[in-house]
Amino acid sequence: MSKSQDTPPDTTHFGFRQVPVREKAALVGQVFDSVARKYDLMNDVVSLGTHRLIKRFTVELSGVRSGHYVLDLAGGTGDFSLLFAPLVGPSGLIVLADINEAMLRVGRDRIIDAGRPGPIEISLANAESLPFADASFDCVTIAYGLRNVTHKEAALRSMQRVLKPGGRLLVLEFSKPRQPWLGKAYDLYSKLWPLAGKLVLDDSASYQYLVESIRMHPDQETLREMVLAAGFSRCNYHDVMGGICAIHVGHKD
Repeated sequence: MSKSQDTPPDTTHFGFRQVPVREKAALVGQVFDSVARKYDLMNDVVSLGTHRLIKRFTVELSGVRSGHYVLDLAGGTGDFSLLFAPLVGPSGLIVLADINEAMLRVGRDRIIDAGRPGPIEISLANAESLPFADASFDCVTIAYGLRNVTHKEAALRSMQRVLKPGGRLLVLEFSKPRQPWLGKAYDLYSKLWPLAGKLVLDDSASYQYLVESIRMHPDQETLREMVLAAGFSRCNYHDVMGGICAIHVGHKD
């Protein structure tokens, strides 16, 4: 069982701290308000550019094609929306959704600068209670966002509800390295992220939280069981970079 499952019902983790459940969303919001303007730059810095390749691989697993409707959940700055746009074409739809207004503003500006390829809509939405009708989307993606959700089980059920029968869920998230030596090396490397946040954003605290949130996120098998418990008929996952990240693919019958 993951650490996130061991906390009392009236509290939850915010990084390594225990906070009242009702306060976590606001605390996470403050983090992303702070990092939004240079979020993409920091992703390139801390991942050494590998996040772009991982996202492209995730898109390849989606099965998205012309005419499909895609929900890019916790989509923030729009990376996935811009990758999916050429695939869905003019007859499809992408909804770029996030709970954080600052991140959505950056995403909206990026889409405008790119000439709005394909039909992309913007939605301020909470993953735990999505404001969309049942069976609205052929694919739901959430990249590096699930670990920030207070009630992950509720969010996964909400994603399952808005998927069409035959649809796919893709969860791209940091996970647990398979080899002990890789885990130790990754731990040492990630301890540099707050320093990078200080140098680039003058904000080390936000990246300290992001590092801690990775440590508290469920491992591959635990998350797979959570996806199945949310009502998906089957779920498999792909380790990336030795398990530093994992892509879970849930299927709805």
